[in-house]
Amino acid sequence: MSGTMDLELARKILAEQPFSRLLGARVAAFGDGEATLELDIREELLQQYGFVHGGVLSYAADNTLTLAAGTVVGAGLITSGFTIDYLRPATGELLRAHAQVVRAGRTRVVCRCDVTTVDASGAETLCAVAQGNIAVIDTPGTPRP
Repeated sequence: MSGTMDLELARKILAEQPFSRLLGARVAAFGDGEATLELDIREELLQQYGFVHGGVLSYAADNTLTLAAGTVVGAGLITSGFTIDYLRPATGELLRAHAQVVRAGRTRVVCRCDVTTVDASGAETLCAVAQGNIAVIDTPGTPRP
């Protein structure tokens, strides 16, 4: 197996996560230190005020931070920590998280992520920003650069 991840492998890894399947998340873009994850906004993902639940925004940021790290160091990764700031309520048709690598080290990768919503007209609204540390772990069978 190759030492780098590609879009196909990123989609396969996401599909192996039961929670990602439950949410209907999909990898929309992957490569060159950046990744984008999308999911359709539906009623089951809302909180009592009709906004996308903060846990869903956190999930999107968490997974997308790790996906972005995977573009530069391969698949043996796990989030070691991240912070998220909610900027405005998330409403619309689509939730999109876009992350990019800030710095890739031997054992840690620092990434940042913007979480936006897209409405029916295609207009994007920034709802949350996140930054995280992704740990490089040794897992049998994972691709390594």
